[in-house]
Amino acid sequence: MSEVTMPRLSDTMEEGIVAAWLKQVGDQVKAGEILAEIETDKALMELEAYEDGVLEQILAAPGTTVAIGEPIALLGDGSGASASAPAAAPAPAA
Repeated sequence: MSEVTMPRLSDTMEEGIVAAWLKQVGDQVKAGEILAEIETDKALMELEAYEDGVLEQILAAPGTTVAIGEPIALLGDGSGASASAPAAAPAPAA
């Protein structure tokens, strides 16, 4: 499984806003296909997949501001392993 991270789409960009997801959880993705639209400080840009896989989890909902390099989605092989293993969350206080 691999993380899809917020890319640096311009020299002045420090964070981006996930404007829309063009693929949904469970969709097969091929390298070069457009996954999402990212709003930068200057323009609306398309985010391409860098590898083949299945979109297993979306970590940043549309409208979410995310820093460069932070994960916004997970790509896997379609086995659903990531769905049963959520991202590390703090344990509830006793």
